[in-house]
Amino acid sequence: MRVLAINDISCVGKCSLTVALPIIAASGVTCDILPTAILSTHTGGFSGYTFRDLSEDIPAIIAHWKSLSLQYDIIISGYLGSIRQIEMVKTIKRELLREGGLMIVDPVMGDNGVLYSHFDHDFVQEMKGLCAEADIIVPNLTEACYLTDTDYAAVGERDYPAILKKLQALCPAPSVTGCDVKKDGKVYSSVFYTNDAGKFQSFATDKIEGAFHGAGDVYASALVGCLARGISTDKAVEIAATFTTESIRQTAADKTQARYGLNSESQMLPYLEALDKAAGGKKADPAL
Repeated sequence: MRVLAINDISCVGKCSLTVALPIIAASGVTCDILPTAILSTHTGGFSGYTFRDLSEDIPAIIAHWKSLSLQYDIIISGYLGSIRQIEMVKTIKRELLREGGLMIVDPVMGDNGVLYSHFDHDFVQEMKGLCAEADIIVPNLTEACYLTDTDYAAVGERDYPAILKKLQALCPAPSVTGCDVKKDGKVYSSVFYTNDAGKFQSFATDKIEGAFHGAGDVYASALVGCLARGISTDKAVEIAATFTTESIRQTAADKTQARYGLNSESQMLPYLEALDKAAGGKKADPAL
């Protein structure tokens, strides 16, 4: 089992590839990486960060991998710094994804109702095209709204199924994070998703107040780790969402600056125990 994670490297602030590589690898599968950019820190909560676009390096990297006859069972793409890189990911899927493999897209574009810096309407439109080539997409609620031309400011709990249905027109299996739901006077954070039977489902965990950078990367990486081990989507969402919530809870308890990312390291063992139990002790096939 070989996974390719396409994302940026933020040297400080746990997110992107510095989160994806350890979580996916710890899940028991080979994880290769393709950096799209390298930053001194991520862009949320920091100023004066450095940014180097690695687009010029990617074609040569892919050419070398093709000479090695590398093929991937799962490809997951995350932060892409330009429309050009979106087109590169489409090419990578065509040339490096094994027949019958999974293409997963985390359409990293924004949060809290707004796009990240450097992204605009044209980028959103192109990201829709990439999502249409995916088997699974994992947007947060903001990104789901942009992908479906939905007014984020007007969205309530009643609108989540409709957003999921619109996303399904792009991709058969959307998984939307950060959806607040109320029950018995308490607010929960839910994932709304489409399961293996094509049915709309949700899974709720405690909502922990605060802004925590890198949570989406933890969720997406844990989800990939579970799916790579043959775990059903229903169980994979449960395990990944629980791991993410407990990592947020740990970060809040530690009172570390949220911009430095989630303290997920102490929650890795419970995540792996849940993963192994769900996988029934079955190991992933070794990467060739």
